[in-house]
Amino acid sequence: MPGMQMESSAMERPPLLLAITGASGMIYTVKFLEILAALGQEVDMILSEAGELVAELELGKAGTDRLKGFAKVIHDSHDMAAAPASGSGRWRAMVILPCTMGTLAAVANGLSSNLIHRAADCFLKERRPLIVVPRETPLNRNHLRNMMLAHEAGAVIFPAMPSFYHRPSSIDDMADFFSGRLAESIGLSVPGLKRWTGKQNEYDPRS
Repeated sequence: MPGMQMESSAMERPPLLLAITGASGMIYTVKFLEILAALGQEVDMILSEAGELVAELELGKAGTDRLKGFAKVIHDSHDMAAAPASGSGRWRAMVILPCTMGTLAAVANGLSSNLIHRAADCFLKERRPLIVVPRETPLNRNHLRNMMLAHEAGAVIFPAMPSFYHRPSSIDDMADFFSGRLAESIGLSVPGLKRWTGKQNEYDPRS
């Protein structure tokens, strides 16, 4: 039936749900959004008040406005009646980038004091991909315990740790590589992403 075909086609690539909380590391968020935009992946966003504050500290007002501009929809983090508050919503995956230790604790323990927590709980109960990107150091016992609890509940813990075997020449290079790895973890293919191919793997630091 034509109508059924149109419905199926429209649902082939649902948007990604991106939650931004008040941890440091907004450069990763921007790079991740740039990659998603280049690949034609739509984004729905939940931006916490603390997340917006940290974004302005790290990116400036113009950078924060640009970050928000990547989103098709921005949900109020206090709106518990928004679409992400229901398990009936349809998204490709949910990524919390960056993720504060407070948000991690809420996800790990099934708390729902705001829309980010509730959306994450919905993804876990519906067995949908939830990727949590914590950015904190050092880690105390509670942080480690909460990571394990979130992992056991079904979340992927994807710490914001840059790699160096591809010989990055700038902070942008490190953030690009990490964000590309993150994009590929949700099933996207990132052209030009440098990959380890074994001991013979060589990168020209001048390239």
